Order: sequence, then C-alpha cells, then structure tokens
Amino acid sequence: MRFSIFFLFFSTTILAQVDYPKDYFRTPLDIPMQLSGNFGELRPNHFHAGFDLRTQQKEGLKVYAVADGYVSRIKISTFGNGKTIYINHPNGYTSVYGHLKMANGEIERFIKETHYKEESFEIEMFFKPDEMVVKKGDIIAFSGNTGASEGPHLHFEFRDSKTEFIINPMLFGFNTFLKDTKKPIVSGVYVYPLDAKTTVNNSKRPLLLNVSLQKDGTYLSDKVVANGAIGFGISAYDSDDVSFNNNGVYKVQSFYNGKPNFGYEFNTYSFDDMRYINALIDYSRYKKMQQRVQKLFMKTPYNLSFIQADENKGVLQVTPNLASLYRIEVSDFFGNKKTIAIPIKYDILTTIINKEPAQSNYFVRANKDSNFALENMSVFFPAGTFYEDFDLNFDVKNDTLFLHDDTVPAHSNFTISIEDTKSSEGQREKMFIGRIEGKKINYNPTYRKDGLFTSKVKILGKYALIADTAAPKISIATPIEGKWISDQKIIQLVINDEGSGIKSYNGYLNGKWVLFEYDNKTKKLTHFFSDGITSDGGNDLKVVVVDNVGNSTTFETRFFRSQK
Repeated sequence: MRFSIFFLFFSTTILAQVDYPKDYFRTPLDIPMQLSGNFGELRPNHFHAGFDLRTQQKEGLKVYAVADGYVSRIKISTFGNGKTIYINHPNGYTSVYGHLKMANGEIERFIKETHYKEESFEIEMFFKPDEMVVKKGDIIAFSGNTGASEGPHLHFEFRDSKTEFIINPMLFGFNTFLKDTKKPIVSGVYVYPLDAKTTVNNSKRPLLLNVSLQKDGTYLSDKVVANGAIGFGISAYDSDDVSFNNNGVYKVQSFYNGKPNFGYEFNTYSFDDMRYINALIDYSRYKKMQQRVQKLFMKTPYNLSFIQADENKGVLQVTPNLASLYRIEVSDFFGNKKTIAIPIKYDILTTIINKEPAQSNYFVRANKDSNFALENMSVFFPAGTFYEDFDLNFDVKNDTLFLHDDTVPAHSNFTISIEDTKSSEGQREKMFIGRIEGKKINYNPTYRKDGLFTSKVKILGKYALIADTAAPKISIATPIEGKWISDQKIIQLVINDEGSGIKSYNGYLNGKWVLFEYDNKTKKLTHFFSDGITSDGGNDLKVVVVDNVGNSTTFETRFFRSQK
C-alpha cells in the first residue's frame, strides 16, 4: 500500500516536470479562440480528450497545421470524432483535428481515392514520415460537424506520439490565447456516510451542505457531525472571460487538518483512464438526476492514473475528542481558486433519514467472478467488472432478463447468455440480444451456436431475445426518377432501421460502386456529384442497405444529367 501511494505522488511529480514547448505550436483556426469544451471535462463514460473550439456556429472554416510535421493517420467514421486528421511533429507530439467537414488539397484527394479503392465510407489510413508532409500554417482541412458532434466545432488534441497519452493544450502555451479572471463555481458540496454504522447530520444518506461566503472570499460550510467513515464530493464547473459557457474544472485538492487528502489535476492521462470517470463521479446520482458529483474519496481503490491520495484514499474516520477541519480547493489553469472550509465534529446523533433500502436478491463482489442463472438466461461477471460490491437485482419474467439497472457502472464487459428452444433455425437467424430502454431496443453484437445466444455488454438493465424481420427503410425527399438534375450538386437519401440497426450501406451508379457519406445524426446518405462518376445522359442509381441481422432493402431510380 505504501509503495503504491508513493508511486502515485512520485509519478505525478515527474509528469509536472515535463518542459512542454510553449511557443512551438500555433492555433488551428485563424479566429479568436473560444472553448465549447475543455481538457478533462466530464463526459458520458470518458474525460474529454482535448479542446472543443468554437467555429462561429458554422462549418467550412480553414483548419491549419499547428506546426511542421506529417500526416500520420486519417480516420473517417460515422461516430466519435467523425472525419479526423492526425499530424506527427518532429518534437515528439501529435496534433489531432476532429469533426472535419473535409480535408484540403492532396489530403482530400488521397482520402477520396481510398474511399473508392476500399469501397467504403468508413476508412482508416496510416502514413510514413515522408508520405504526406505538411508545414506550419498549411490549410489541411475545413471545420465541420461530422461524427458524434452536437454542433459545428473543431475538436483539437495534443498527444505524446510514442505513449499516446493525451496532453492538456494549455501546457503548450494555449492559455495565452484566452483571458480568464473568473473563479471556478462550486454549485454543490456533498457529504457521504460510507458504512452502515455511520450517521452524518442525522442521515445515513448523502447530504447537500449549505455554504456561505466569508469576508476573505472563501466559503464556509455548515458543520458536519458524524461518527464514522465519511467522504466528500463536489459539483463544480469553470468558465473564462471569452467563451460564454460552462466547462470542466482543472484542479481539485482536498486537505484534512492541513494535510493533502485527495486530489487531481487534468494535465495528461491515457485512454485506459477514460472509463474510470464512472468511478470518480457519483454514478447513481448522475443517472437518476443528471448531476455529476465528483467524489473526493475512493471507497474501493481504483487505478485512475492522475489521482493523488493519502493512505486512506480520501476517506475520513471521524473519531471522539477530535475536532477536524476539511478544506476543498478548486482551481483553473490560470490560478483562479475557490476554497470551501468544512468543520467536522464527532457525535452520535439519532438517525432521522435512514439509508435507502436495497431491493435485491443477490450480492456481487467486485473482485471475484460471479455467475447467476434463472430459467434459460444467465449472466457472468468477471472479477473487476465493477468498481464496488453491490446488492444485485436479478430476475427473469416473461422471457425478459431483469439485470438490476444502469445506476451501477460496469468498467468492462460481462456476458449475457440466453437459450432459445422455441424458434426455428430460420427464425433464430433474425434474432439478437437487445437491451430494452423504454420503447427503444438497443442492438448488441450477438454470437449464436444453435439455440444459445451470447453477447458481451457493459450496461446493466433489461435484456431479451429480439426478433427483427423488418427491412431497413430508404426514402428520398425529392424524387428524381426520369428527371434531368444537371444543376444538383448532391443526391441525398434518408435511411433508417428501427430493429437491429443499420450495418452497411452501398451505392452503385451504372453498376459501379459510388461513395455515399453517412451522417448518423440525421440518418442521411449523401453522394456528391463532384466525384465525377455520373455519365452524360441517363444514369441508373442503386442503393442497398442491410441491417445487423441481414434484412436488406434496395432503392433504385434512373435520372439524367448533363456533364456540360
């Protein structure tokens, strides 16, 4: 235990001593920098890996190489960062540009050639240092709204080229492009009783504490009266002088009687750290109330690399005859700081608010394999699937598996198995294990051997065998059958599948594969005539869409186009 604690502090000190170049990189846009998302910001199932740069609510802004280097990777995806370019720089760092509308010049030509070579919209390419060289200030792309973007912006990152660790752009001098005189905002301070015996302020449930502003600019909380193991959590956000929105906080540090107790700052971390956000936050509260409370303790230790904790992992033992003071400091990268002091006193109080009753019939130990089975359904949790032990609801009713609910986060995959003895072989070919969320069915990749279906999933909830016999739907807003469309720049279709979801889509012009770009947010397939694939005169278009269990739909039409 002592070695691991020492290592956490030691490794953090080493990271802090890295001398990142401050004047080496320029900004990727030629407009004043504004953030719609910052580094380390709390997102669903991950910490944000870079900056989200505002693009004036529009697409098509020029995106520049931030330094000399070469394009090392290009990834085109319908999810995640959408159209993304990676540039390796000679000083050992990689810059990443995501949600692009399109690349520029030779890069875009190579991308288009690869689409047609691989006959796929989703592609990934890797390059050697001498294949696609760029200079600082070259226009490499144009900003867009592709992938999982919720609006036009540029996602921008720095990474260590060797380790793939993500690095806060502020460390490279990007703080000079912003003005920030505002202190972070702590919108809530919470105290948690951490065992069955502990009562805090007459409660065995987490409580929101009242805080008041003091003359010196700090904040003072109401006194915490407790008699055992407790921990604290905060809900907080930060903003700057020019970005006009709330972002994540940079640094959190707690002190117990003046000694560092628990803390972290968002300088650098790995992709392996990402999902540990669900251990850092009060996940149950987030799912129930959409509030992200950052816990300043580890009830059960977990391996989040940038956490600095004392030997008790932030957990406080409130004992008799000792008045204590707990302090929380929340800071931004510019040194603006909010401080909250919390006095703590030992006393045994009558419990007025009891612990929320656990409605369960099983118990899961996080550090051991667990297997549960009822009727024709079973679930296997490998050791390490969950962060903490918990009481599990597990039942089977009306051919549906009730597997607790999504208020307990899973860190890694677990396996659901369902045996079917009622359906024919033909019917089974159209079946999958789906997660039921209200009226929505979520498809999970499913393996089948005869009548046994298995699927690896990461979310607790309701599951069942779902049959999907309905083919995908294809529609066109403006019919083009038999029409001359020489003035149109695009053909656009809408595709949808309400069962297992869309697996593939392919378009053909006059018998040859043609590129259609897919936007998962709008369900639109778009072909750009600038590809130069159409013939002068009549053209036959065929689009084939297949869902995840093999149902397919074919759309066909004939149109006319002049190339003059």
